[in-house]
Formats: sequence, C-alpha cells, structure tokens
Amino acid sequence: MKKSLLALAAGAFILGAAEFVMMGILPQAATATGVDIPTAGHYISSYAIGVCFGTLILVFGRKVPPKNLIILFMAIALIGNAMSALSVNAAMLLVARFISGLPHGAFFGTATLIAKTLAEKGKEAQAVSVMVTGQTVANMLGVPAGTLMAEFLSWRLAFGILAAWAAMTIVLTLVWIPFVPPIKDAGIAGQFRFLTRRGPWVILAAVFTGNAGVFCWWSYVSPWLQKSGGWSASLVPLLMMLAGFGMVVGGLVGGRITDRWRHAGTAALGQAVSCIGLIMVFLVPGNMVTTAILTFWIAFGLFFISAPQQLLMTEAGQGGGELIAGAAVQVAFNFGNAVGSMVGGAMLNGFDMQYRFTGLGGVPLALAAVALLAFYSWRCETDTEAIHRMREIKVD
Repeated sequence: MKKSLLALAAGAFILGAAEFVMMGILPQAATATGVDIPTAGHYISSYAIGVCFGTLILVFGRKVPPKNLIILFMAIALIGNAMSALSVNAAMLLVARFISGLPHGAFFGTATLIAKTLAEKGKEAQAVSVMVTGQTVANMLGVPAGTLMAEFLSWRLAFGILAAWAAMTIVLTLVWIPFVPPIKDAGIAGQFRFLTRRGPWVILAAVFTGNAGVFCWWSYVSPWLQKSGGWSASLVPLLMMLAGFGMVVGGLVGGRITDRWRHAGTAALGQAVSCIGLIMVFLVPGNMVTTAILTFWIAFGLFFISAPQQLLMTEAGQGGGELIAGAAVQVAFNFGNAVGSMVGGAMLNGFDMQYRFTGLGGVPLALAAVALLAFYSWRCETDTEAIHRMREIKVD
C-alpha cells in the first residue's frame, strides 16, 4: 500500500472521528458547558454547518497544489479540535465545532483527487476506498474509544488526541504525499459549470436521499439496540465497533467492485443493501442476534457506496470543478444526515416510540436513491471494453 494513501487515511480518520464522536460524549459535554441535551445537540449541527461553508475554501484555493490544501485542512482541524478540548462554555464549543467541520468536505474532495491521480491504472476506486477507510476505522475504533474516555476519564481528552493526530498527519503529508499539480484553473464560475448538467444533480440527490434513509435509523441506533434488541447500555459501544467493522469491509469491497463494473451501478447495489436492511429493521422481531446482524449489514451498505459516489462526482467535475464536485458529496451526505434524523424522530413520535418504525421511515428515501443511481447508470454509463468492464460517459 502506498504511503501517500496512508497519510490521506490518517486525515480521514480525524474528520470521521471528529464528526461522530460528539454523539457518544454528548451528555458529558452538555454537563461541562452547562446546557441540556437538546441544546447540546447544536454541537452536532454546528459541525455539519461548518462542512457546508468549508467547501468555499476550494473556490479560492483552486490554484493551490492539492498537497498544500491537505496541510491547510489538517491545520484547521488541529485548531478546531484543540479549541473543543479547551472550551469553557457552550458558545466557545459551538464555534470550535464549526471550525472543526470546515475542512471536512473540502478534504474528501481534495483527497479523492490525489488518491485517483496517484493510483495505478484501473485501481482508482480501490485507492479512494483506502483513503475513506480512515473514516470507517474512526467509526469502528475512534468513536467507541472517545465514548469510553468520556465515561472514565474526560470528554476533552478525545478532542485533544484528535488535535495531536492532526499535527501528526501534517508531518505525514509533508513526507509521504508527492507533488500533485493543481487542477485546471477554470475560474470561479468555471468550477461550478458541471452543475449545469443533469447528471451531477442526480448523483447528489442519490447521496442525499440514501443517507437520509439510513440516518432515519442510525440516528437512533443506540436506543434501538437497547429497546428492540435487548442489549444493555454498557454493550452498545461493542455494537458500534461491529458497525464500524461493517463500514470498513463495505468500503473496501465497494472499491474493488467499482474498479470492475459501473460506478453508479455499484453505488445502486450498495444502496439496495442498505434498503433491504431498513426493511428488515421494520419487519424482523428484534432480538440480540438479529439487531447485531442488521447493524453490521446496514453499516456495510452505507460505506459500500463511498468510493463509487466520490469518483462519480470527481469525474463529473472534470475541467476545473473536480475539487468542488468531490466536496459536494460530503455536503449532500451531511444534509441527508440532518433530514434523516428529523424524519426518524417524526416516525418515533407518530408511532408511540416504537423504534422499528425508524427503518420504515427510511425505506422510501433509500429506494429513491437506488432508483436515481440506476437511472444514472442506465443513461450515463455504457459497456465500452467488455461485458464486465465499464466506464462513464457524459450526457447532457
């Protein structure tokens, strides 16, 4: 494995952990900053807002070599996580979380371009999946570890370690990532020209609806495991590790299939896996075995689609919009998370807090994602080399 991909994976780990660790340490952070749990939920929203605004960094950084952009993103992550660790009140933590979110989408857009550029021919998706593995490992190990730190040591320690990790990643980037030339300078407006075509909007709509569907259930996975599966609260971190393992495996398998088949077709397959899982959440009587299997299953599908969707958008943005296009995936992902959480909450309120209905709420959204990706694959991808080897072509 190339060291450059390991450096990118280290950066993805920081951002994945910073995004999701707050969900596990929310009670302790709320107590320390003197707010109730619903108000502390804004610490999660603040990060998501930072993700959206951070994409603008790429608008003005289009002439900067991608390697230097990665260093900038890690410096911002260092500042944001250090501020989070040192926050003395709610206002400071809100600002810190916003800063921490700024590099997220921009990083994944830039890292996708670097991984694709440095990959061996025919293995671009596998290279991207290795980079994304850093994010999935964060969910498998980093988030549970942060939750345990908050329980037995201090919630601030989790952010302090992430800040130190960001500093280490800056060094790894300097040493291991070679020079990659900046993308074609198409001007500010030119970076967004790809959005005048229908295809990219179809992909982004699929990212949004697919993640909204999964997060109807994922947002409430902890109480679902306890209420429907009969797991004790002390064992939930182990189930989160199982979910993280599913994300790691799903991401790597999805990357391999993407290099051998249609990109959108592969993403549609992954969305179908998640959709089937959500149906089973609603239909299958909950117990410890079935809830554990479904936790792994849906997490597998959730990150199975990462590499193909990132590559689809990077390719859609060719000609100067590659970085913005890659970052747009993360923006759509985070919007989907927020909407999915609201839909799942509405299902709980409407069906007397029966957690299996969160799966039902997510099914129509996940089905929409499957349909959108299947449509894109039908209209925009074709057999060009052999029956099992596909590439994307552009259509208006």
